[in-house]
Amino acid sequence: QVQVLESGGGLVQAGGSLRLSCTASGLTFDDYALGWFRQAPGKEREGVSCINGRTGSTVIADSVKGRFTISRDNAKNTLYLQMNSLQPEDTAMYYCAADRGFYSAAYYCSGRADFDYWGQGTQVTVSS
Repeated sequence: QVQVLESGGGLVQAGGSLRLSCTASGLTFDDYALGWFRQAPGKEREGVSCINGRTGSTVIADSVKGRFTISRDNAKNTLYLQMNSLQPEDTAMYYCAADRGFYSAAYYCSGRADFDYWGQGTQVTVSS
């Protein structure tokens, strides 16, 4: 049974940093397209950053460009999201997702692609 698990969320002041981690049991990340998504109360889910499973190419949302970085450590089977210069508008539940398909990273982050697996999410709260 596949399980995807996010960690690293928490409460941080504006301007601070957090690093989210995503691990999985039952699948090998280097065979999968991966993505970070977030959803704030009353808002639609937003693709934050995604990795193409075949090429490793990445895409990142304009709203976090220059502040967030996605990376993958295949040896540890872990996906990361380094978040710097956090702002109150970054407050949301952050989710990790994995898929065996080979769409572009941009397509995955557009929300139009279905992911095979989702984690339960980790809450990020940024105080002003």
